[in-house]
Amino acid sequence: MTQPSPSPTTTSAAAPTPPVRRRRRFALPNTYAILLALTAVVWALGFLVPAGQYDVVDGSPVPGSYHHVDLDASFGERVMDLFQAPVNGLYGVEDPGSGFVGPYESGSLTGAAGVFLFVLAIGAFIVTTTRTGAIDAGIGRVAARFRTRGAAVIVALMVLITLGGSTFGLGEETLGFYAILIPLLLSLGFDRMTAVGVVLVGSVVGNMASTVNPFMTGAASDAAGIPIGQGIGLRALLLVVFSGLAIAYVVRYSVRVRRDPSRSAVGFTTDDAELAAGVDAGSLVMTGRQKAVITLFAATFVFMVFALVPWAQVLHGPAAASYGWQLDWYFPELTALFLVMAVMIGLVGRMRGEALVGSVLAGASEFLGAALVIVLARGITVVMHNALMTDTVLHALEGVVSGAGGGAFGVLVYLVNVPMSFLVPSSSGLATLAMPVLAPLADFAGVGRDLVVTAFQCAVGTVALVTPTSAIVMGGLSLAKVPYGRYVRWVLPLLAVLVVGSIATVLLAAAV
Repeated sequence: MTQPSPSPTTTSAAAPTPPVRRRRRFALPNTYAILLALTAVVWALGFLVPAGQYDVVDGSPVPGSYHHVDLDASFGERVMDLFQAPVNGLYGVEDPGSGFVGPYESGSLTGAAGVFLFVLAIGAFIVTTTRTGAIDAGIGRVAARFRTRGAAVIVALMVLITLGGSTFGLGEETLGFYAILIPLLLSLGFDRMTAVGVVLVGSVVGNMASTVNPFMTGAASDAAGIPIGQGIGLRALLLVVFSGLAIAYVVRYSVRVRRDPSRSAVGFTTDDAELAAGVDAGSLVMTGRQKAVITLFAATFVFMVFALVPWAQVLHGPAAASYGWQLDWYFPELTALFLVMAVMIGLVGRMRGEALVGSVLAGASEFLGAALVIVLARGITVVMHNALMTDTVLHALEGVVSGAGGGAFGVLVYLVNVPMSFLVPSSSGLATLAMPVLAPLADFAGVGRDLVVTAFQCAVGTVALVTPTSAIVMGGLSLAKVPYGRYVRWVLPLLAVLVVGSIATVLLAAAV
C-alpha cells in the first residue's frame, strides 16, 4: 500500500529550526588563572627590565643607592626558575651570599609555608566550629533575644559580624546566615536589603577595618616584613569608625522601611510574608554544648590577639624590650593553636573519631584554595627577586614617592591598590603579590610600613563592597534574592563615605 505524501503543512512543521546563536558574555578568569598568567608575564619582563639592586641596611633599601648589576643566569636556569615558581612560593629559601631563592638553598625562608599552613589550620578550626551548629545558633540566639527591638537586633548582629571580619576574616562563611536572618528580619518589619546590609556590608567593612585578620592584615604584614601588631592602634580606631558608619547607614535605612514599606529598595512579596509568619523563636535556643563551643571559639581569638600584639613596643616604641609575659607569637605558634582548638571544639561538640578527623580535614580542604593563592602570588615575587627586578621597580617609583609627603604617599598606595583589587580579588593573594613592592616605598617616603598595610586594607574593602567577581557579594545577593543593580544603587552613598574615610585614614596615619 502506497503511503500518502506528506502535506505541505506537515513538511513545514517538521523543518528544523535554525539554532539561535547566543552571544557569549565576557567572564573574568579566576584568581588562579590570573596569577599563573602574571607569573609568565613577570618572568618574560625579566628579559627586558634591567637588573639592579639597592644597598640594604637593617632590611631596608638605602635611598639613592640603586645601581645596575649583571644577572649571572643562563636561559635554562631562568626557565627552571619559572617552572619552580609555585614551589619557591611555598618553601623557597634565600641563600645569604648570592641572594638567590630556591628549594635547595640554605638560609632564610622566603616561601609562604608558614602562612600556607596557618590558613589550613584556621580552616579546620572554623569549619569544625561551624559543623557543631554553634555559630548559626549563636547568631539566631542573639537575634531572638532582641526580636522585639528591631534596631537593637541589627546593631548586635552587625557588631558580631564586623568583629568576625576584623579578627578572623569572616567572609564566605556568612553565606549561611541568610537562611536564618532573612525570615527573622522580615518578621520584624524589615526587608531583604536590610539582611544584605547586616551580613554583606557587615563582613566587608569588618575585613576592611581588619585588626588581626590573618587573610588581610596577617598576609599583608608578613609580606611587608613587619609584625602583625604594628599599626594595630590605628586599625582599631578604623574598625570603630567604619563599623559605626556602616551600622548607622543600615539602621537608618531599615527603620525608614519599617515605618514606610513603600520606601524599600527591593519591595515585599507574598513569599516574604509567609517567611515572616513562620518564624519560631523557640527554634533558635542554644544548647549548653553550643554555648561552650562559642565560648571556646571567642576565647581562641581573644588569646590570638593577646599573643600577637607587641605590647611593650606599642606602649613604649619599636625599640622597647618585650615584657616577660609578652608572647610575641607568629604563624608557627598560631597554626598549632588553631589545630589544637579545632580538636578541642570538636570534642566539646560531641565529635568523635572519623567525624572529628573528617571535619578537620574538610576545613583544611575548604581553605586550600585561599592557601594556594598565597603560594602562587609569593611565587611571582620570587621570580621578580631572582631576576633582580624588584629593586628596579622600586627605583622607578622612588622618584614619584620621594617627592611626595607621607600623606600623599598613603593616598597613592590606596589608589594603586583599588584597580589591583579588581585584578586579584583575593585579599591574601594581592597582599602577597603587592606588599613586597609597595612596602619598601614607605622607607623612601619616611613613613612606617604599616601605613602601606592600612592603605591596602582600605582599598581592598572599597572594591570588595561592590565587585561582581566576589562570591561574598554575588552569592549573598543571590541567596537574599536582591538584584545586583539595586544593591549597588543602595550602597553607593555608603561607599562614597568609606572612600573619603579611607583617604582621611591614610592621611591621619601619615601624620601620626
